[in-house]
Amino acid sequence: MSDEQLHKIRHSLAHLLASVVMQQDPDAKLGVGPVIENGFYYDIQTTKPISDNQLLALENKIRALIKKNLPFEQKTISVGEARKTFAGQPFKLELISDIEQKGTTSVDESLKQSGKDTVSVYTTGNFADLCQGPHVKSTKEIPADAFKLTKLAGAYWRGSEKNPMLTRVYGVAFHTKKELDEYVKLQEELEKRDHRKLGSQLGLFTFSPLVGAGLPLFTPKGTLLRNLIADKIQHLQEPYGFQRVWIPHIAKRELYETSGHWEKFREDLFHVKGKASAEFVMKPMNCPHHTQIYASVPRSYRDLPVRYAEVTTNYRDEQPGELLGLSRVRSLTQDDGHIFCTPEQVGKEISNIVKVIRQFYTLLRLFGKNDYWVSLSVRDGKTPEKYIGDPAQWEHAEQALEKAAKAEKLAYKRVEGEAAFYGPKLDFMFKDAVGREWQLATIQLDFAMPERFGLTYKDSSNTDRTPVMIHRAVAGSLERFLSVLIEHFAGAFPLWLAPVQIIVMSIGKGHKKYAKEVYKTLKAEGLRVELRDDDETIGKKIRAGEQQKIPYMLIVGDKEVKSKSVAVRTKGKDKGAVKLKKLLAQLKKEVEKKK
Repeated sequence: MSDEQLHKIRHSLAHLLASVVMQQDPDAKLGVGPVIENGFYYDIQTTKPISDNQLLALENKIRALIKKNLPFEQKTISVGEARKTFAGQPFKLELISDIEQKGTTSVDESLKQSGKDTVSVYTTGNFADLCQGPHVKSTKEIPADAFKLTKLAGAYWRGSEKNPMLTRVYGVAFHTKKELDEYVKLQEELEKRDHRKLGSQLGLFTFSPLVGAGLPLFTPKGTLLRNLIADKIQHLQEPYGFQRVWIPHIAKRELYETSGHWEKFREDLFHVKGKASAEFVMKPMNCPHHTQIYASVPRSYRDLPVRYAEVTTNYRDEQPGELLGLSRVRSLTQDDGHIFCTPEQVGKEISNIVKVIRQFYTLLRLFGKNDYWVSLSVRDGKTPEKYIGDPAQWEHAEQALEKAAKAEKLAYKRVEGEAAFYGPKLDFMFKDAVGREWQLATIQLDFAMPERFGLTYKDSSNTDRTPVMIHRAVAGSLERFLSVLIEHFAGAFPLWLAPVQIIVMSIGKGHKKYAKEVYKTLKAEGLRVELRDDDETIGKKIRAGEQQKIPYMLIVGDKEVKSKSVAVRTKGKDKGAVKLKKLLAQLKKEVEKKK
C-alpha cells in the first residue's frame, strides 16, 4: 500500500467519523477534518457532549459503514447550490464564502478549489461534505482493523480565541493492524515518559496560573539539572576560547529593526512601554545584543576570533494553544554563543564547535554514538523574499558550511528551505530512546547581520573589513532540551545528572546513628545525597525512592552497622552489602567518567 493510498484512507476515515457523529447528533455543526501525521481529526460543535468512553462506540459505527462498501462520490456544484446543501452548517458556509472570494481557505488544504464559482463535494452514503479530495473509491479499501479513535481535545474554530470552541476528535490509521498495534504500544510508552507528568512527580518544575502559561518555574532539583547542563557545556567550550558575557532582557525595538528580526517576527515579540518615549521589547534572541558588545571597541584582525557565550532567557509570545510543557514555552533559556571571525577562520571555528557538540552528546552518552545526522539547512530558491543578505554571500556561506561538514565527516543531508532568515546552518538531529527525532544543537553562518550593524575589523593592510558571525547552540533551549532528556531517560537520570544521586535509609531506630554517619561521609565527598531516618517502614522508604527514580538507595540495618557496610539497591535490584569505602570509590569513579 502506497503513502498516497494511506493518505486517502485517513482522509476518508475523517469523513466517516463526521458521518457517525451526525447520526447520533443531527444538529451538530461541522468544522474541518484534515489528514495529519499518523492519522486525522474532525472539529465538531456538538449539542450532545462526546466523552472518551464513547470513542469505541464511534469506532464500531465507522466499521459498520466500512462493511457496507459505500462509494465516495465527487460532484462539482455551484456556490449557490452549495449554500443550500450546507444550510444550517455555519462553518461550512463560512468556508464556501472564502472559496467564492479567494478560491481557497486557510483552514484545510483539502478544501482548496480550482475555481471560485463552483465547489467540490464528496458524498458517502447519506453524508455529504465540502471537500476537494482525494478519497478511496469505496469504504472496502479501508482496513477496518487498522484504525483507532484516540482522544478528544478542544479547538477554537480557525485557531482564534474569538471564535467558538469545537470538539476535536482525533484518530490514527495505518496500512495494517500490526502497524496500529505498534503505534499504540509506543504511545503507551510515551505516556509513561511524558516530561510533564515526570516533571511533577520528580519535583523538577511547576507552572502557576498567577505567573502565566508557558512560563515554567524550576524547583531546586530542576534548577540543579539546568545548571549541570550549562556548566558541562561551559567546561567543554572553555578550551576553545569562549568568554562569558551578560546582556539585559529588554532592548529598544531599533535593535531588532536593524538586525531584521522586527520585520520577520514583530508579532511574536513582547512589547514593553516604560516612562520614556522609547519602545522596548523583551529580547527574543541574543545575537543583536552580542553584536553591540563586539562593536563597543575597535577591532583588528589580530583580535579575531572573538567568541562570546552566555546562558540567558529569551521571551516569545507563542499562541496559547501551541504551548506544551517545557517543549514549547514563552520563556526559553539558550546556551547561546557567537563568534566574530575572518572568512579564513570560519572552517576552523566550525570544526571546534563540532568537537564540543560531539563531546557533549557522544562522550556523555546522552544519546547513542551514531544516533544523529546533520541537516545542512539552506535557502529555498523559490522564496528568496524569506531571506536577507546578498545572494552571493549566501552561496559562499552554504559552500563554507558544506566544506566544513565534509571536513568533519558529518553524516549530513542538504535540506532546502530550512535555513535561518539570515544564513544557512548545520542542525544536529538526534534520536531518543523511543526513536523520535529532535533538532538540538545548531551552527549557523551569518554574513548579513554584521553588515546590517556595520561591524568591522582592520585587516593587515589597515582596511576595514566585515567579520563573519557564527551562531552556535549546543543544547539549544534548556527547557526543550530538558523535556527531551526527561523523556529519553524516563526520569531515571544517570548518576552524574541525577538531582539526588543517593538516599541513605535506616531500617529501625537503632540504625539512625550509623545512617547519619554514612550520609555525612557521602555528602563530604561532594555527592548529592538525602537521608531517610524517619520511622516509616523500610518498604515505604524504598517505594518512595523508586518513585523518585533515585540511582542508588543505601539501606542500613544490624548487619550493616556491625560490618560498616551498606546494602545497595539500584535500578530496582538488590546488589547486596558493600563496604562503604569501596562503594564510595565506585560512585566517585562513575561520576568522574562524565567530567
